[in-house]
Amino acid sequence: MESDYDTWRSNVEFHLTDANLSARHIVRKIVESLSPPATNVVKHLGLNATPRDYISLLDSAYGVVDDGDELFAKFLNTNQNTGEKPSSYLQRLQLVLNKVISRGGIVASDLERQLIKQFCRGCWDNSLITNLQLEQKKHNPPSFSEFLLLLRTEEDRQAAKSSRMKQHLGLSKTKAQACSLTTKDYVTNDMDNAIAADATSSASTHNLEKQLTQLQAQVASLKASLSGNSNQTATKKTRPKAKVSTEENTLCSGDLKLTKKPRPGYCFKCGEDGHIASSCSNEPNYDLVEVKRNQFKQKQKAWENQNKLDLN
Repeated sequence: MESDYDTWRSNVEFHLTDANLSARHIVRKIVESLSPPATNVVKHLGLNATPRDYISLLDSAYGVVDDGDELFAKFLNTNQNTGEKPSSYLQRLQLVLNKVISRGGIVASDLERQLIKQFCRGCWDNSLITNLQLEQKKHNPPSFSEFLLLLRTEEDRQAAKSSRMKQHLGLSKTKAQACSLTTKDYVTNDMDNAIAADATSSASTHNLEKQLTQLQAQVASLKASLSGNSNQTATKKTRPKAKVSTEENTLCSGDLKLTKKPRPGYCFKCGEDGHIASSCSNEPNYDLVEVKRNQFKQKQKAWENQNKLDLN
């Protein structure tokens, strides 16, 4: 009862001013609206007591005990709360000011002027006060209903504008994010492609270096073999031989006396010795195949030249 007494009291005052309701009918409504412990306070009055007898007793039990001056001081310190709409703040001020009037703090005719003065002092929305020109209306204040309608209309206008602004800025932000993501995707794809190209290039370089090392080892082994064989060939040959090119001379002198025509002896797929392409499971190595092919051609030329010299 205590927490809602002010609201209940306002409703009862409305019935008390209704000339169409009898005193007994108003008393019945008062009794029906009460709940314990308030019913225990007034039950001894009975139905023959006047509505004012009930109100007086309930005010003594649950009404405010501050005098008008103290209530007016509280009214002057009533400010807008965080998140509270201006229209809700005005209604709260009006309830407090009605208590002030009921306790004799101010006269009822001064209600509208005090209401707009305190609203301008305690409301934190300066743009609303400026838009509605409330400071200029202090000398000729609107009624409470007119004032409340002004505030609710302005709140609705600001809410609609804020909604449009959020919708517009939200769409713009989404478009900007989409453009940013698209650009980011392009950059990411370019970077991924560059990294993949670098990785491929590194792998190719590694393979070439490996093949080059193998070829250098094979060339060194071949040179050693040719160098050893050239001494034996020089001892056996007594007649001068026909002049040949430096490369052919090296190959001819490096080989032992060839009695059988050379055969490839290498894989045409990977270039390795000991097997043929039809049974090869290695990766293709065309560079090594080309080197082996050139070496085979040189051996063939060397064999042909040596056979011609032997016939002479």
